[in-house]
Formats: sequence, structure tokens, C-alpha cells
Amino acid sequence: MSSKRVLPAEWAPQSAVMLTWPHPGTDWARIMADVEPVFLAIAKAVLRFEHLIISCEYVARLQELGQELNEWSESNSLPGRVITVPAPANDTWARDHGPLTVETSDGLALLDFQFNAWGGKFNYQKDNALNQHLANARVFGNHPMQAVDFILEGGSIESDGQGTILTTSECLLTPSRNPSMGRSNIEQLFEELLGADRVLWLNHGYLAGDDTDSHIDTLARFCTPDHICYVACPDVSDEHYSALAAMEEELQGFRQKDGTPYKLTTLPWPDAIYNKDGERLPATYANFLIINGAVLLPVYDVPQDQDAIRVMSQIFPDREIIPINCRPLIYQFGSLHCVTMQIPAGAVSL
Repeated sequence: MSSKRVLPAEWAPQSAVMLTWPHPGTDWARIMADVEPVFLAIAKAVLRFEHLIISCEYVARLQELGQELNEWSESNSLPGRVITVPAPANDTWARDHGPLTVETSDGLALLDFQFNAWGGKFNYQKDNALNQHLANARVFGNHPMQAVDFILEGGSIESDGQGTILTTSECLLTPSRNPSMGRSNIEQLFEELLGADRVLWLNHGYLAGDDTDSHIDTLARFCTPDHICYVACPDVSDEHYSALAAMEEELQGFRQKDGTPYKLTTLPWPDAIYNKDGERLPATYANFLIINGAVLLPVYDVPQDQDAIRVMSQIFPDREIIPINCRPLIYQFGSLHCVTMQIPAGAVSL
């Protein structure tokens, strides 16, 4: 089965990026004026390189966005165009309610996993139905959309495009998701559906303020099949120090399929950011998005931003690094990768 299916790595060629636009019926209502410019910045960056799928519950705003962004793209002779789909949504975390696209021996297929808002923490029924709205709107043409009776968020797994999945046990083994599934059950499912022939489990690492139970895309990311970047905390007095040091040790112990260690790159550790209630927010430079020809890097208006841009330029020397201020996003406890979902080349019908 693994030879017939592949979950592409994020750096594989893409058709589009998916955004679920914030609206006043979401938890963003109080800070719409702050957060919508972040989504616009992401949208315009994506359109420089590929197409954009926007869904939104507010049809008037959706139509306005589509016209505005398409006119902007055409006037700047950009390759990307906007596909708009009216669809109800509880929130905007497309990474977790969006579809996963796999390559199969019969072509591309989209997998619609169940979404329950990270173990039932929030309302999720609209988000869980969103992929079917996209499929009904023919966004993916004739490519099949397969419903999967398993709770899985896109932010919880990383693929190297060659059969290895990187994940965290804290997330996938949380009883509020799939209580009857252990490691071996999940590995078998990943083999059948994603073509995975092995799973690398991290048992340590977390970010304060994270609602996802330690999604891998906040902690460690594949950059190439043999290279992983990850967050590390240099401050021994910080609450994260021990857990992230233990995670680093685990990463150092991982081996590629040929037995060689991975190349590892440490990402900068941003200054702590708190909300008005004194809660620490999950700012992380690991929550970047790789697109065609570029990397969209979340920054937070802290001194470490410039160092993060420098490190990312070294990791991805052949891609443009585009920093986007995502400080407003972390006030709802997520960041740039969390609000986006890439759709591989050939999967989108224009």
C-alpha cells in the first residue's frame, strides 16, 4: 500500500493555498480590524506564486474579497487567481479542518478526516463540514473526496514526501480524539491512507497557550527529507526549557531510513508574549508555510524576528523568505501555518 500512496511534502509543487476567512461570527469578532490585514497579507503573498481558495460564511465580504484580490493580481500580472466558496465556518484554522491530498496510483485523492476542534474544546460542526462544501463547489474538479472516520488535524503531522511521518504522541494519542486507537493502529492507518512506511513519534515538547495538544507544526518541521528544523528554548528559567531540551534529544536520536542522523537546525526562541489576561501566547517560528518559490514566515514584532529571517534564508536558500506579522493571530493561539492549507499541483479546478 505504501508504494501506491504518497502524502506529498509541503515543498512539492502546489496548485493553491486554502484560507478560511475570519468573520464576525467567529472568535475573531473583537479584533477583526487587526486580524483581517494578516489574512490579506497572506493572500497577497500566495497570489504572487499560485492560486488561492477562500471560503467565508459572509457572502458579501467573500464576493468583495474575490473581486479585490483578483483585480490586484491581474493588475500586477501575477500567476495566482482567487477561487471563492461560500461556506459556514466556526473558525479559521484551515490547516486542521482542510483536506489532506495524497498521490495514488489512480491520481490525486483528497482525504476528509473528521475534525472535533482538538478534542472537543470548541464548536466544530461547521468546520467539519467545510471540505464537502468545497468539493460540492467543484473546487477540486473530478478528484475524489474520501470521508475518513478518524479524527486528524493537518497540523499534527509532517511528511517528508518519501513515506516518513513526523508527529507527537501528546496530540495523536490524546483520548479525546481517537480513544480506541493506539500507536500501532494509527501507524497502520497512516500506511493505508497516507502511504507511510514509518512514523517518528516525539514524546516531548509543548508551547504554553497551545490548544492543539502539541501539534508538530509548532515544534519541528521537515525542511527536506534529511533536514528538520525545530524550536529550542535557551533560557533555563523558562517553563519550556526542560520539555524542549528533551524533544531536542529525541530529534538527535532519530535516523533516516539509511541509518544516518538528520541534519538539525535550531530556530530562534522569541521573547514571551502575553495577552491582557496574563496568558502566555504560542509564538513560534516553526509555524511557517512553504509555497511555490517562497516561504511565508510568521514574525511577532520581537527582536528575534530578524534572526528568524536569517536562519530561514539559510534553510531555504532557493526560496524567497516573506515575513508576515502574525502577532494578531497568536491572540487566538495559532499562527500562519495554522490558518493555511496547501493543495498540491493538479488538484484544483479553475
